[in-house]
This record gives sequence, structure tokens and C-alpha cells, in this order.
Amino acid sequence: MQLSSLLERFNEPETLKMAKLGRELRAKGIDVIDLSLGEPDFDTPEHIKQAAIKAIEENWSHYTPVAGYADLREAVCTKFKRDNNLNYKPENIVVSTGAKQSLANTILALVDKGEEVIIPTPYWVTYSELVKLAEGKVVEIRTKPEDDFKISPQQLEDAITPKTKAFLFSSPCNPSGAVYSKEELSALADVFRKHPNIAIISDEIYEYINFVGKNESIAQFDDIKDRVIIVNGLSKGFAMTGWRLGYIAAHPDIAKATEKIQGQFTSGTNSIAQRSAIVALTADLTPSHKMVEEFTARRKKVMQLISEIPSLKCFEPQGAFYIFPDVTSFYGKSNGETTITNANDLCMYLLNTANVSSVMGDAFGEPNCVRFSFANSMQNIEKGWARIKDALAKLK
Repeated sequence: MQLSSLLERFNEPETLKMAKLGRELRAKGIDVIDLSLGEPDFDTPEHIKQAAIKAIEENWSHYTPVAGYADLREAVCTKFKRDNNLNYKPENIVVSTGAKQSLANTILALVDKGEEVIIPTPYWVTYSELVKLAEGKVVEIRTKPEDDFKISPQQLEDAITPKTKAFLFSSPCNPSGAVYSKEELSALADVFRKHPNIAIISDEIYEYINFVGKNESIAQFDDIKDRVIIVNGLSKGFAMTGWRLGYIAAHPDIAKATEKIQGQFTSGTNSIAQRSAIVALTADLTPSHKMVEEFTARRKKVMQLISEIPSLKCFEPQGAFYIFPDVTSFYGKSNGETTITNANDLCMYLLNTANVSSVMGDAFGEPNCVRFSFANSMQNIEKGWARIKDALAKLK
């Protein structure tokens, strides 16, 4: 049977692909340490789990409104005011089955065939593929480690054309860990003011995992706020990856458009997850802060371990839980059996030789880097990097 040409427009996420390869090795009895997936190794906090149990007992088991329960949308608004000093109403909020669906809804609602979406590199693997699904064109702005993997206002200005429909970025950034300051966002906002037809999609899913202070949102600038679509969710900051709950905050017209699309794909999000999310968003954030303390310690440990591998050039992440070192110093080297010609080769070498999974930088728009997660336990981080160090030392 001939399948749809749609499948040829986009690629399988490399993050999921590497996780799959790791599982296949584990099935053969091999001890694989996973430094590929962006999943906190913490359990969901107890008060959130108890809210789910209560919701089940109270029979919250029926179809939910497509945009989310009204009191959950109110809770999202409360969170925005508390954490970001942003004023939103429930009509601005649409709840989805994870932030990935929120992104998909948004891009499909905004982008027509041939329209351009500017995305700074490195970027999360799904950004470019969603634009391709919408038949849009990805316009990359390359960033450098020496610039903290952040774009300048001039780079943004130079990338804009009459076909530019949207700008899509994350702060904190997956995979680089870059975090934009208020001053840096203000400078980008100055550019957007000159181009009033460009939508700004701000992925803030790593908001709480910030090592340099309070997270800043580009939506804080009132004169461009109506063009900003904030994408967020509960997976990272609340260790709720499997609960699948994300949301957007946007102008009502955009919110209604994403609701219309979602109504045909999934309808409303899981009822139990929604009831739990109300508690997560409005209760004390101490469990989230404790997770960040642990991530801070892990970041310190990883940077220490990397410093013992002088050939790895690495930017210290300011947020999220990844490191993204440049691995070009290993190109052309061999252990006698495998020769490294690119970052993909290095990832497969580490998987098969050190039994450590990572993700090649190609997937993130930066082919000379590799992403390693430190969302795993300290024990596995130390064990994994010891293996990496030994495997890299064999490359001559």
C-alpha cells in the first residue's frame, strides 16, 4: 500500500531513536546508561499523586473540555501571575496532551505552505519537523558557544524576510542550556517591534530549571505580548513526564485556533492529569526547588568530569539539564575498528563501546556537538562519564 507523502516531510526524533537503540541493547542483557532522554529521574511529588487519587475517587472520568477545565485554566493564569508577573485570562489558555502537542497546535494554526519560521540553533529536535509538517520553511540562525549559544538582535534582523511568519525559541534552551536575560530579550523585542506581523513562540518548559536566577519571558513586554505564544507544561519542573500535560498562553484568536485543531486530533486532555495539574500549579513549589538543587549539584559534577577530558569543549549550561559539547577534536580518530568522521559516529561509538546513550547534534541543528543529559542519578552520571572517558581515550 502506498503511504502518504506526509511521512517524507519529517524525521523520527533522534532522542527517541537513541532511547530505542538503548532499550534494544538492554534487552540483550547489556548495561546501558541513558544520558540521552530529557526525563527527570524523580518521582512525581506526593501531593500531586494524592490529587490524582482523589480525582479518581471523585469520578473525574468523563470527557473534558477541549481547551481544559475552567479551574485548571484559572490555575495556569494564577501561576503566570505568581511566577512571571504576567496577566492572562482563561480565554488565553489552552491545555493539551503535553507541551509537544501545544507546539504542534500552535505551528499548524499559524504557518502556511512556504512561510518561514526562524529558529536559532541549537534547537529541540521537534521544532524543525513540526514546521516541515506544516509545509513551512525552517530558517536557522547559527549560534556559537562563545556567544553562549544565543543570537544577537542583528542576526535576528538579518534573518527576517517578507515570508517570515514566526520566530521559535526556548529559554532555558534544550539542548544548549542557554538562558536569555531580560536585557537580551528586550533587545530582541526591539527588532520584533519593527516587524509587527511576526508571531513569537516562546518555549518555557524548562522555566524552573534555571541556574542563573529568575526566568524571564519575552511576553513581559506589553506592546508585543499579543504576538507571543508561551508554551509550557508540567513534565520537567514537576517530574510529570508520563502525565502528558502542557499548555499555551496566547491572544484569544490564537488560542481559539489551536483549540479548533486540537478538537479534531485529541479533544480534551486526560481528566485525572488535569485535576492533578491544578494542585501542582497552585501548591507550594518546594519539591520543584529541591529537584533544581539536585540538578545544580549534578551540573557541577558533570562539568568537573568533563574538565578531565581536555579534548571536549563545553559551554556551562545556565538552565535545563543538558550539556552540549563540541566533539570535532575527535574527528578522524580511530580505536582500530571504528573511525570517527562526525558526531553521529561518536554517538554510536559511545553507545556500542561504552554502552552510554547520547544524542547527535545533527538533530538539534548543530552537527558538531553531542547532547548529554544529567537528568539521571548522580551514580549513573559518574559511572557513565567514567565509561565515556575510557572510550574516548582509546581514540587515537
